[in-house]
Amino acid sequence: MSDEEHHFESKADAGASKTYPQQAGTIRKNGYIVIKGRPCKVVEVSTSKTGKHGHAKCHFVGIDIFTAKKLEDIVPSSHNCDVPHVNRTDYQLIDISEDGFVSLLTENGSTKDDLRLPTDDSLLTQIKDGFAEGKDLVVSVMSAMGEEQINALKDIGPKN
Repeated sequence: MSDEEHHFESKADAGASKTYPQQAGTIRKNGYIVIKGRPCKVVEVSTSKTGKHGHAKCHFVGIDIFTAKKLEDIVPSSHNCDVPHVNRTDYQLIDISEDGFVSLLTENGSTKDDLRLPTDDSLLTQIKDGFAEGKDLVVSVMSAMGEEQINALKDIGPKN
């Protein structure tokens, strides 16, 4: 036994990976995939026949879940693709600050103040108008690969 103490420096964050591997041939439409480093919802999948070198290829068309940009990728169907861990959480809207940040009420009663208003114009006006009218609003926040964004809105009635 040695008397030395070992100190380890870790640069990684504790917790789960941002993605997990999944075989390309098993990814279906409406699933999720990482294309060019961005988390995407799959809107179209087509598989080509096995070629001269024996690999069927999957052609994925995905829409980035945060920027709504269309991305495409072609992967051999037997290879693994990265699939993002996508979470959707509902929060009650408490306040909107002048600088474009929102204050949200979490399940455990604390507040979450690090989210910006969405960039989608129609959703943005719905949130601002509903808040101005004093309605109780619940926003859905989509999170994947270390990013979060408001992507939907529910009106649960006027405030009492």
